[in-house]
Amino acid sequence: MEPAWAQVLLYGNLVAQMTLLAGAVWCIAFPARRIYPMQQPDGWYYSMWGLFGFIFLSNFLFVLLDWNAGLWTSSLRFWLAVPVALLGAALVTWGMITLGAKRTSGLAEGLVARGPYLLTRNPQYVGDFLLFVGVAILANSGIVAVTHLLTALVLLLAPFAEEPWLEAEYGEDYVAYRQRVPRYL
Repeated sequence: MEPAWAQVLLYGNLVAQMTLLAGAVWCIAFPARRIYPMQQPDGWYYSMWGLFGFIFLSNFLFVLLDWNAGLWTSSLRFWLAVPVALLGAALVTWGMITLGAKRTSGLAEGLVARGPYLLTRNPQYVGDFLLFVGVAILANSGIVAVTHLLTALVLLLAPFAEEPWLEAEYGEDYVAYRQRVPRYL
């Protein structure tokens, strides 16, 4: 990845990732003073979604910019990565369709316990994790591995930040749901 703008993009991505990681850790450590999930579309809500949008877009650009720059040149990576990425994309899509736009973006509209939410409480996070890991393997790039695995870490921490809010929001319905359905798989 040679161009100077690509280096700036990488540093911007890493700062955005660290910001989201710090926010997730804050919410886990101080659930009474959490900043996520947002209860209304305000400045923080749009800032957080802006950071995620920037990370997702720049992660995609890193795949293009640094494609196949790593050491794993065997075609075996395609046989491993493509099914993992496709499974992840399918799970994310199914979860988004099941929840709808408002719930997917973090706005409360009732507890959902159907579709992929019968298999895992966090199908979108699990799907994104699989998608990012699959693409990181497929791209064969150290930069993509770092940025995608950081994104996957943010997505794996998010449920720990959300769960106290979900319990406060939905009470016994959520507690019973949490007892029936695993966090991830």
